Amino acid sequence: MSNDLSTIRNIGISAHIDSGKTTLTERILYYTGRIHQMHEVRGKDEVGATMDSMDLERERGITIQSAATHCDWAGHQINIIDTPGHVDFTIEVERSLRVLDGAILVLCGVAGVQSQSMTVDRQMRRYNVPRLAFVNKLDRSGANAFRVAGQLRDKLKHNAVLMQIPIGSEDRFAGVVDLVKMKAYYFEGDDGNQVVEKPIPSDLEAEAAEYREKMLDAVSMFSEELMESILEERVTEEQVVAAVREGVLSLELTPVFLGSAYKNKGVQKLLDAVTLYLPAPNEVHNKGVDLDHEEAEIEIVADPDKPLVALAFKLDDGRYGQLTYIRVY
Repeated sequence: MSNDLSTIRNIGISAHIDSGKTTLTERILYYTGRIHQMHEVRGKDEVGATMDSMDLERERGITIQSAATHCDWAGHQINIIDTPGHVDFTIEVERSLRVLDGAILVLCGVAGVQSQSMTVDRQMRRYNVPRLAFVNKLDRSGANAFRVAGQLRDKLKHNAVLMQIPIGSEDRFAGVVDLVKMKAYYFEGDDGNQVVEKPIPSDLEAEAAEYREKMLDAVSMFSEELMESILEERVTEEQVVAAVREGVLSLELTPVFLGSAYKNKGVQKLLDAVTLYLPAPNEVHNKGVDLDHEEAEIEIVADPDKPLVALAFKLDDGRYGQLTYIRVY
C-alpha cells in the first residue's frame, strides 16, 4: 500500500433497489482477491452477500446500512462505501455521499432509470460527486444498453457516453467491445475471471466504428489536443483517457460501462475505469468552515503536514462495541 494519494479511490456504488448493486460489490471484492468465493444476494445458498451483515439485509436481499470495505486493483487502493438504494434509508445515503470522491451509478439493463435512480442522482449532484454509470443485468430478457444510455441523457440530463457496446444481447450477451482500445473482451472461466481480448467480431465492426465516433465527438469537448488529433486522424488511447477523465472530474461527462454482475461479465473493465477516470482524494475540492473566523468557508487541502480534519460519517454497533467510521481529509 503506497502513501501516494493519487492511487487511492474513495468510491460509492449507488442504485435503485434491485439494480444488482450488492451483487456487483460482491464481484468486485472477488475479482480483487478480497473474498475467495461469491455468494448470491438473496441468500439462496444460506450465506448471503459479504457486505450485507444484518439479518434483515440477507433475508430480503437489500442493503440498509452503508458498510465500508477496501480492495486493490491495478496498483490502486479502492475504498468502497456501500450505500443503500432503498428510499427509506435516504439519510444513510446522504451521509455516505458526503465522504465519496466518486461513484458508480448502477442501472438495471431492463428497467433503466427508475424513480430511485433519480433520487440518488439528485443527491450526488448536491455533493458534486463525479460518476461513471454501469448498465447491469444485460443478460436478462428485454435488456437494452442503448435505451438505458438514452434514458440517462433524457431523464437525468447526463452527458452520457457509451464507452463500450455489448456483444450479443439478452441470454446471448457474451462480452463487450471497448471503444477506446477497439478490441472485444470476453470473460471466461467458471467465474469470469479470465478477461480475454480478441478482435471485434466482423458483424459488429460498423456499429463499433459508429459508436466510437460518437464517443470521440463527445469527449473531445474536454481536450483541444484530442480535437486536433481527431482532425489529423492520429488519436491515441492516452488522449482519449485524459479527455474522459477531464470530463468526469468537471462533472460534465458520464461514461457508461456495460455488463452483468450476476453472470460475471464486465466487472473487471469497470474496475479499470474506476482507476482511470474517477478522482483521487487530492483531485476533489472539499470545503469546510473555519469556526475561529465566523464560519468563513475554507478549502480543505489533502496535506499530511496540516492539522487533522476528519468527518465521522457512520456509527456501527458491532460485536466489538461501537465503531465510528471516519473520513480523513
